Amino acid sequence: MQQKDSWLLPDGIEEILPEEAKHLESLRRKILDTFACWGYELVIPPFIDYLDSLLTGSGHDLELQTFKLTDQISGEMLGVRADMTPQVARIDAHNLNAEWPTRLCYTGTILHTKGDPLEKTRSPMQIGAELYGHAGKESDVEVIRLMLEMLAISGLQNVHLDLGHVGIYRALSGQAGLTDAQEAELFDVLQRKARPELQELMAGYSINDELKSLFLKLPQLNGGKETIAKAKEAFSAANGEVKQALADLEAIAEKLTAGFPSLPISFDLAELRGYHYHTGVVFAAFVPSVGREIARGGRYDNIGAIFGRARAATGFSADLKVLSVLGKAIYQKEQQALIFAPCGDDATLHQKIRDLRAEGLAVVQQLPGQTGTAQELKCTSVLEQDHQNWVVRPLASLD
Repeated sequence: MQQKDSWLLPDGIEEILPEEAKHLESLRRKILDTFACWGYELVIPPFIDYLDSLLTGSGHDLELQTFKLTDQISGEMLGVRADMTPQVARIDAHNLNAEWPTRLCYTGTILHTKGDPLEKTRSPMQIGAELYGHAGKESDVEVIRLMLEMLAISGLQNVHLDLGHVGIYRALSGQAGLTDAQEAELFDVLQRKARPELQELMAGYSINDELKSLFLKLPQLNGGKETIAKAKEAFSAANGEVKQALADLEAIAEKLTAGFPSLPISFDLAELRGYHYHTGVVFAAFVPSVGREIARGGRYDNIGAIFGRARAATGFSADLKVLSVLGKAIYQKEQQALIFAPCGDDATLHQKIRDLRAEGLAVVQQLPGQTGTAQELKCTSVLEQDHQNWVVRPLASLD
């Protein structure tokens, strides 16, 4: 029995209509072509995969966002991908198995059980790039530069970059000898920037006062380039891992500033996005008109271990739908030429239409008895016969 409102879609699931689809597809091609120019090869992971593969190293949050189903053939648990990164890591570790740095890119629809609080969508179109096989900060700089290039191609202005390093919190936790439960509890408080709760936790932990002081300083260490100098002073008693993380952050920021002198860069050492997934530098891009990051990424070494081969890795991703909408809002859309051709069986007319389409021009041919004029079909020009020849004339010249 047909539902009364069979045209309705599930909450958070959208259709993309012609005008937006045209813009989105054009942007997709431009971004993937740019990735290719940087040496990033396109891969296409499957939409459905074994659940264990999809959740590799991802933590509890991604598991909650993943639709799960049972395979009627094997009886195994499958999932609809909520993030393509683990699948791409498997391709690098198992299928390609190269000894040298590998650059891969991807795009496709992912599905979430719950929508983003701001965007509401449950079906983002993820696009991103990953660099495997190099552990140095130079590869982090490369993927950040590529992310910024992607945002520039999308037409986004006033981009702001936020840098952090989950290795700082990870090293402090190890130095303090925190239990798994304490580390998770402290992680939650730091993510919420709840300073009174942080003080209460530190009062109840059996760690030395010097380390308590370091944890209490973490939420205060955010801001511009002066943040690194403050952090070096605040963490002078920390171990070598913390100091190396700060040195890496500073070096990455300096390289990016040299390449993008007008790029605003800020630091947040208590930002632990993807803590259970990332292992080092994390970064996110923001624009003033959006209350959340529009692209994000970071280092996630050793994710391929479960696929039989641990590799250094760093990369980023974004929602292509968001980039498309923001780009259209900032820049005036370009109207693509669309030629209106009359109906008829004239051989020279059909040859002219084929020639125009072969040149990459869009031609829509009138159907017998159809309604809708060239103007109503949003055509920019018409194909008319001039003696024995068919010629294209702009609609404006016919008014």
